[in-house]
Amino acid sequence: MNTVTNRQAICDVLLKAAATDPDIVVLCSDSRGSASLGAFAKQYPKQFVEVGIAEQNLVSVAAGLAACGKKAFAASPASFLSTRSYEQAKIDVAYSNTNVTLIGISGGISYGALGMSHHSCQDIAAFAALPDMRVYLPSDRFQTAKLIEALLQDTKPAYVRVSRSATEDVYNEDIEFTFNRANEIKEGADVTLIACGEMVPYAVKAAQILEQAGIDAGVLDMYCLKPLDAEAVVRCAKKSRLLVTLEEHSIYGGLGSLVAQTVAERHPCRVKQIALPDGHLIPGTNKEVFAYYHMDAEGIAETVKAALTEE
Repeated sequence: MNTVTNRQAICDVLLKAAATDPDIVVLCSDSRGSASLGAFAKQYPKQFVEVGIAEQNLVSVAAGLAACGKKAFAASPASFLSTRSYEQAKIDVAYSNTNVTLIGISGGISYGALGMSHHSCQDIAAFAALPDMRVYLPSDRFQTAKLIEALLQDTKPAYVRVSRSATEDVYNEDIEFTFNRANEIKEGADVTLIACGEMVPYAVKAAQILEQAGIDAGVLDMYCLKPLDAEAVVRCAKKSRLLVTLEEHSIYGGLGSLVAQTVAERHPCRVKQIALPDGHLIPGTNKEVFAYYHMDAEGIAETVKAALTEE
């Protein structure tokens, strides 16, 4: 079982790259421990900036450094980064088109029992609405590492959301990664599960359960929410009877909305959305919350079976 978090994967890539690139700078808002970036701060203190619990300053300082030619990576809890510093992300990063990668750690419902104040269930919708801001939710440590490597060679604004706990491996060290292109893990004639972030491992397991029930289920890993890989969505819409979107996000404005908008314009088909409900969520670990709202593998499989029966 994997014990390496996506946060640690980010740190490992930045540590390796900083050895030969003095322009890389990492910023935290009293979050180096939560972001697993303590090792970077210790090894490269001159390339690390601690702003304290001040998320607005975090983003503005990162943008200022980027404007001076630095490659800025600013990490903070996704719940605060996507709300408290939204104006700074809008003006200083997006509108100014600065080379800043915003890293939202412990995204979605990762903080569990801390409740709604620490949930980030609106960040996909919020950041996707900003001009020139890309939005990424990698699924496991291997995909996360490849994504950060790609962003190190890039100069545009980006938001990357990762979970707090270690997710099960979907890929391995030989992962075939294409920047801004979804990865079709498996084709499915009956249904394609389109998932992002921590929901991808659940989608893979759900597909296996469905296969055992005689349902041909595919899985599309849409780690790139913006730019959305519309071509991949349309391909799946053409070969599957049903598309089911899976996301650790509100039912409004996230992956489900983006996929539905895409197929409505280019190839109309049935879309079933599985996401977090509107309103206050129950407290608990992410696994407990997913199970309660039927977002675990078993719950996803049952929802798919019911949706196919309704045809």
